[in-house]
Amino acid sequence: MSSRSAPAYLLWGEDPFLLREAALEIIGPDVQVREVDAAAWSGGETGDLATPSLFGERRALLVTDCRSLPERALGELAAYLAAPVPESPLVLCATVGERGRAPGGLVKLVEPVGEVRQVALARRDLPGWLAARARAGGMELAPDAALALVETVGEDPAALVRALEQLGSAFAGARITRQLVARQFRGLGDQHVWDLCDRAFGRDLPGAVRSLQALLRDRADGLLVLGGIASRLRDLLRVRALPDRMPPAELARAAGLRFEWQARRYREQARRFTLEELVRLHARVVEADRAMKSGASEDLVLPMLVSAIAGEGTPAGGRPA
Repeated sequence: MSSRSAPAYLLWGEDPFLLREAALEIIGPDVQVREVDAAAWSGGETGDLATPSLFGERRALLVTDCRSLPERALGELAAYLAAPVPESPLVLCATVGERGRAPGGLVKLVEPVGEVRQVALARRDLPGWLAARARAGGMELAPDAALALVETVGEDPAALVRALEQLGSAFAGARITRQLVARQFRGLGDQHVWDLCDRAFGRDLPGAVRSLQALLRDRADGLLVLGGIASRLRDLLRVRALPDRMPPAELARAAGLRFEWQARRYREQARRFTLEELVRLHARVVEADRAMKSGASEDLVLPMLVSAIAGEGTPAGGRPA
């Protein structure tokens, strides 16, 4: 097998949803895919790639969350990649670690014979990505509507796709405008989640709990709520990393915010946390996202997350970190 000629891929990045989407795009249609969570690796998974399917379709193996691969799985993958099946794609997905890099052991296995690829989507590219996804699904999404979705729902790709599907069902055949986005998500993005984030990151625990309870009573989509929290947290991380004396207008531009008042409010909230605390909370958000997508109840996951946010950092009225 010549260098980089095996149908083997290591995809790495921050978002599990984007990683899985990229993996399925690589694998393509009319392929019998076996999807395995790395932590559930039992042995023999690569052997399935060489076994003809009942109806003659090509086979593929997709392994998610590869940072959890056991040692025996790495040995099996190394043996397979020494003589891979040319027609059967093997796709490994791994989220980035603390240093923001792909797992070194997997890179060493895949890079000599396959492809190692980073999967990322910048904040500025989200509206265009949504518009392209809408077109592929037969929807017409106005540019200002795509931007409104990001502003309302947040930056989490899975939550944005879910919101897009809701719009497609609610306004089938119509051109989706900013006004329709506001009508569909009125109260969720523009008021309740905003209020929840303001209270939680302002360390008003009782107020944050009340806001969350109102959302849960209204049967708000848990992923959309989590997306709003994640979006606010990313904004605060950007603000916290910038010089404290930067004027509000300059701060807004540097942090990617639309308004000066946002810059002032987010700076006040960011001062309640050290950068390390915000990074730790980001990890909690990632864990909550993974748990909810694995079937955990939002009624349990979201209250624990909100309590962690509102309970960390500098006490209200205390000395900023």
